[in-house]
Amino acid sequence: MPSNAQLHQEHFVAPLDETPLKAVDAVDVAGKPRTTWGDAWESMRKRPMFWVSAALIVVVLFLAIFPGVVTSAAPNDGCQLANSDHGPAAGHPFGFTRQGCDVFARVVFGARASVQVGMTATILVVLIGGIVGAIAGYYGGWWDAVLSRIGDIFFAIPTILGAIVVMSAFPARNPIFVAVVIAMFAWPQIARIMRGAVLSAKQSDYVMASLALGVSRLRILIRHVLPNALAPVIAVATVSLGTYIVAESTLSFLGVGLPPSVMSWGNDISQARASLTTNPMPLIYPAGALSITVLSFLMLGDVVRDALDPKERARR
Repeated sequence: MPSNAQLHQEHFVAPLDETPLKAVDAVDVAGKPRTTWGDAWESMRKRPMFWVSAALIVVVLFLAIFPGVVTSAAPNDGCQLANSDHGPAAGHPFGFTRQGCDVFARVVFGARASVQVGMTATILVVLIGGIVGAIAGYYGGWWDAVLSRIGDIFFAIPTILGAIVVMSAFPARNPIFVAVVIAMFAWPQIARIMRGAVLSAKQSDYVMASLALGVSRLRILIRHVLPNALAPVIAVATVSLGTYIVAESTLSFLGVGLPPSVMSWGNDISQARASLTTNPMPLIYPAGALSITVLSFLMLGDVVRDALDPKERARR
């Protein structure tokens, strides 16, 4: 007969479960939270719009960097008046311009100048506007007052109008010069966005802790504040890249952008308007390439903006 101690033990001690434990996900064990960029990537890669826009942008960039891989036709040297306004032919799927130039070759080679202007202008705008906005937002005081007023002056001048005035005084123009002029009048938008993001980031606890530890303000700005303030700037810059490509095409169409000797979609559209009623295809093809490129960057910008939006991240 079992003793009272044995009964007590059998009542309170449960038998051991010999079932093997299931493996626990290493990510859950580590407990590492995803960063802003990691969370943004997880959001973007689930959206078809991201892959469609990214694929179109890759194609445009490939055409801009390696145009000779796509077509062997010479966009300028192969022009023959005997082919003036002719339709598609073998090796010339888009037909010919009024000057007898191959439309397909000009569309492919024209991507380089247009994309170069758009990307260079975007980089310059982010650098100028980012630096000005970061200094104004972080240091405040008279830095903020002076830089904000300078930004307001340039913000009041329309980009296209200001570029027309400046470039009309310089007949020798190239893609870099056009990009610099566009950036000269387009940086205030990025500066305002960066200023607001820095004002928000510098109130964070980690910034206050760094100041208490004696870290220099410049080091805090570069190492801690700027990385956490870049998200809205990148989202706006992605959308703006498409608008800068449009700005170059508009200036070239008006005759104050790239010279006719430089192949770009804006120049092709300007030259093709003379034969719009008789042969509209030399205008439709570069205009279509321009529209698809700009639409791709706008779509990508919308996806990036939604992925980096704090409200969207909180909802997810």
